[in-house]
Amino acid sequence: MLNNFILLVQSQHAAPAFLIIPFLLLIGMIAAGPIFFGHFWEHNYKKIAVTLGLTVLGYYIFALGDYHMPVHTFFEYASFAILLSSLYIAAGGIYININANATPAMNVALVAIGAVLANIVGTTGASLLLIRPFIRLNVHRIKPYQIVFFIFIVSNAGGLLTPLGDPPLFIGFLKGVPFFWTLQHLFTPWVLTIILLCIIFFFIDSRNKETYVPRPEVVAKNEAKTEFYVSGKRNLFWLAIIIGAIFLDPNVIDGLPHIAYDGNKFSFIREIIQLSAAFACFKFSSKTALAGNQFNFHPILEVVFLFFGIFFTMMPALQLSAAIASAPEFSQYITPNFLYWATGSLSGFLDNAPTYANFLSLAMAKYDMAQNSVVDVKAFATGTGADPGTLVLLEAISLSAVLFGAFTYIGNGPNFMVKAIAESAGIKMPSFFGYIVRYSIPFLLPALILVWYLMVHLRLF
Repeated sequence: MLNNFILLVQSQHAAPAFLIIPFLLLIGMIAAGPIFFGHFWEHNYKKIAVTLGLTVLGYYIFALGDYHMPVHTFFEYASFAILLSSLYIAAGGIYININANATPAMNVALVAIGAVLANIVGTTGASLLLIRPFIRLNVHRIKPYQIVFFIFIVSNAGGLLTPLGDPPLFIGFLKGVPFFWTLQHLFTPWVLTIILLCIIFFFIDSRNKETYVPRPEVVAKNEAKTEFYVSGKRNLFWLAIIIGAIFLDPNVIDGLPHIAYDGNKFSFIREIIQLSAAFACFKFSSKTALAGNQFNFHPILEVVFLFFGIFFTMMPALQLSAAIASAPEFSQYITPNFLYWATGSLSGFLDNAPTYANFLSLAMAKYDMAQNSVVDVKAFATGTGADPGTLVLLEAISLSAVLFGAFTYIGNGPNFMVKAIAESAGIKMPSFFGYIVRYSIPFLLPALILVWYLMVHLRLF
């Protein structure tokens, strides 16, 4: 088996296997840096991430002469960074205050509302709108586990119902998956996952006995008046523009200005609109709302720089995984169970959006269908193509890409941003591996196993 693996890797016209070292190094430093050399990491993470990213990028361009992968990665990263930055700025000018008792039931209700909201404004938008009020609500009893379950539910699992919800599903929509396909086929898994995670969260939050009783001044304030207050409502207009601009894709709407390369159409009008809206948000935002949110650019800069390194260093890892999985001898293993666990495992560590795209391409190749054909993708999603079973494959890919995005800080864009906002509020968040060992494995993984067994293995959709 090992010999076959080596021959397979050597046969691919892709980056050599050793080029995944910068990606592993970056992930290792993200995990270990804040623990073992925090001062150095805090002052140098930007240089490290950019240097490692440029190293891999340079190898592709100058050693391999491969411009295709870097160009695609650049546009994917640019769209990712601009969207997250725009949403961060817009949400930063919207101050939401909830004056109520921070009981376990109230916390569960808030993240459940966030799970619904995530399908309208995206997991990123919902996370940025609610994470600060969530922290303020629990200021007298805030613990890292509360932020982690916020990431599980609002930043990831919540966005399973629409293409707006999570980046992988939006990629599928752009490639030809019908808009309401996710609502039709993933509603039951969404309900099951949200209920499971909310029950676990409620149980753990109820055990927070030592800080469960609010301070006297908090009790007095809540008894005086329970209220929900929003400041900076004008930013909702700009937020709607930023989200609406997502649909301005030249691959879907003919006639839009675009950059053509290698038979692909890359958007720039969408990004210009989003950046313009973000600038207007910041310039005209309510100063009271910005001050109430303690708005600053540090969390988004951390995300932008670290994900620059992640996007470019993970290019060889994505190519290597795709090359291995797409080998003819592996085609017989392209089943819903395999796709759920394979897509999920990589989504947690390689970012779920490109992983979704890679496994969609792999699954379609089994039936001689191409993901760059809107007709093929629609037929694959609806089961009206070569085999009705293709529908089940896409369900497994979509489900696992979204849910496993919560497994690590880097599985989905909002995760790291929520972590950065929490840390800027003084909350000591777990390390990269601490997050996995203390929360993902004992709490998230059992839920993912149950969802797999019922929804994918037994097909109880």
